[in-house]
Amino acid sequence: MFTWLGQWVLRRARLVLVLVGLALAIATTLATGAMDVLKVGGFLDPHAQSSQVTQLIDTQFGGKVNLVFLVEASHGSVDSPAVRWAGQRLTGQLAREPVLTNVTSYWSVGNPALKSADGRYAVIAAHLSGDENTALHRTLHLHDKYAGTTGPLKVALGGWQGVYRDIFVNVTKSLVLAETIAVPLTLILLLVVFGNVVSALLPLAIGISAIVGTFGLLRVLGSVSDVSIFAANVTTALGLGLGIDYALLIVARFSERLAAGDEVPQALQHTVSTAGRTIFFSATIVMAALAAMLVFPLYFLRSLAYAGMGVVAIAALAALFVAPALLALLGHRVNPGRRRVKGGRHRAMRGRHRTTVGRLPRMRGIQGSDTPFWAWLARGVSRRPVITTLPVVAALLLAASPLLGVVFGTPDERVLKSDVTSRQVTTILDKEFKGIGSDTVEVVVTPRVKDAALAAYAWRLSRQPDVTAVTSSVGIYAGGQQVSGQADQRRSSAQAQWLSVSTGLVQKSERALGLVQRIRDAAGPASTRIFVGGTDAELMDTRSAIGSRLPLAAAIIIVTTFAVLFLFTGSLLQPLRALLLNGLVLASTLGAMVWIFQRGHLKNVLGFTPQPTDATVAVLIFCVLFGLSMDYEVFVVARIKEMRQGGLDTAAAVERGLAKTGRIVSTAAGLLAVSFLAFVSSSINFIQMFGLGAGLAILLDAAIVRGVLVPGAFALMGRAAWWAPGWLRGVGDRFALVEEVPASS
Repeated sequence: MFTWLGQWVLRRARLVLVLVGLALAIATTLATGAMDVLKVGGFLDPHAQSSQVTQLIDTQFGGKVNLVFLVEASHGSVDSPAVRWAGQRLTGQLAREPVLTNVTSYWSVGNPALKSADGRYAVIAAHLSGDENTALHRTLHLHDKYAGTTGPLKVALGGWQGVYRDIFVNVTKSLVLAETIAVPLTLILLLVVFGNVVSALLPLAIGISAIVGTFGLLRVLGSVSDVSIFAANVTTALGLGLGIDYALLIVARFSERLAAGDEVPQALQHTVSTAGRTIFFSATIVMAALAAMLVFPLYFLRSLAYAGMGVVAIAALAALFVAPALLALLGHRVNPGRRRVKGGRHRAMRGRHRTTVGRLPRMRGIQGSDTPFWAWLARGVSRRPVITTLPVVAALLLAASPLLGVVFGTPDERVLKSDVTSRQVTTILDKEFKGIGSDTVEVVVTPRVKDAALAAYAWRLSRQPDVTAVTSSVGIYAGGQQVSGQADQRRSSAQAQWLSVSTGLVQKSERALGLVQRIRDAAGPASTRIFVGGTDAELMDTRSAIGSRLPLAAAIIIVTTFAVLFLFTGSLLQPLRALLLNGLVLASTLGAMVWIFQRGHLKNVLGFTPQPTDATVAVLIFCVLFGLSMDYEVFVVARIKEMRQGGLDTAAAVERGLAKTGRIVSTAAGLLAVSFLAFVSSSINFIQMFGLGAGLAILLDAAIVRGVLVPGAFALMGRAAWWAPGWLRGVGDRFALVEEVPASS
């Protein structure tokens, strides 16, 4: 199939480029509106009990407070005449906003709980209606309209919608900043690697094309489904990185064949039939790893799976069609200077192959001869596999050890840097305004019961350990006593009743989660259903949603990876070795992320606030990095298998295979790491974690696993490295990578 593909692209190179140009133009048009349909959120299970509580409160009671206007008096107190008049005027304006409900202001109700102790601040609380995307754009509009200094008032937005607004703004800025860092740096590295402008621009063009194509896909998906805004970050990193990886492999093999004396048609067919098949298997494994995220109900993970699978597929297709078509037209211009021909003679390029366009001073590129360093390293490890691999394994296990103390959480305002407005508002609310924050447990009783039954239930809840107060439509209860009989009619509807349980516990702590579970286990009023929600309940439900489906996701990754690697190598032991080594790198990377972001090391350098490890980002890192590790696994094993089939024994095949691929893999890993590490510049905590974790794992995999652990494992397995039962060997031989090239190449 790949031999035919190489021939087809060679004959129709211009047609391929014209069709791709049209497709890219359409994708570019679609991509311009992609950010408008992407959503902030998706971290919660929409079918969980806590999500049902939110829906009931929104539909039955006008919604819980999710947007807070923190008003500061420019001079004096919020009770001064000028500030009071301005505050009443602002309250009236907000009450007339059609998107806001349950607007409650210090100046409208006179509740002292809505004023800070020193009189400097006052609060206007409201519920902003709409789904996540609609609410986000409404918050952006309200921020532009009301935030800032107006007369005697300084207004800042907080609450969950304020936090989501700042996350959206900062993600957008982070994306632009990361691209500004990654693209020029990548181009510089490509120029150093190839020493040729033409060769350097080709992989970069493939990577950018993959990004544009996937953003167009996200625009379409976002119009019909929920897609997280963080899919844009994954698209940028994977698109640029994998697009360059795949194009690098194609260009390197093509350049190598030209340097060996092949003419352009033969070099191109050889490249597509060998490197093309490697890319196909690699993309299949990466997509399978990303597809595992589809089993989770959180659309944050599902949309990242869509984006990741889309960008991998587009990058692979571009490498299989666009790159060969460009190479067919460029010919020898991808190799600067002189080329080696068969028989050891050298001649200058002349005629139609001679060009001075895009030539830089001669540098040592990736094409041509073996890399002595990687051959030396493989030889040394193979001679003493136990001595060389044990210290590496021990170091990786030590790096993984912080996983023993991992605590999983969900995103909150702490993902933002401390100087971001909504986080500052949250800090002031927590300090000055007790009860305005989101530390209450929300309980909805349905169907509606008589007031006496509801009062008895509120009384029982108030006697629970760690409960400080229960607010209901029949009064406020604390310690088994009614402390206020004032009715709050907004907490009662024709179908349900809503109670808020105040705790005073540290939000998202194990004691807070234990209280949620006790409330869920306790009996409610007779003949009713009890729904328990709130921030702590959301964390419980998210952990459950991820934990219950994690075994299935892991099984999908393991089974598909094992099957594809078996078909690729024809061996049963090679997939096992790859899974074990990849698991070791993943564990060490996640352990390092726990050590840095949960325990707080490097917090002053990176500027983040330590907090529990985001469960969704941990799953994302696991799936993405597993796929990328297998990407380099396929690159290396392809050449080792080739050398083995060329007549070399296993030790020599490993040494020669690493000599051929070491520079390519290390270069590709460095370029891909740049794409991810650029996100360390983000102002969002978990984007920093994702970027740093991915970049670190890629470098570890390329340098430590491919350079040390792979040759060590081959040496320890010996002749058994390619073992498979006889009845499976035929299947493996049919699908394994077979390259009809001289063993000396």
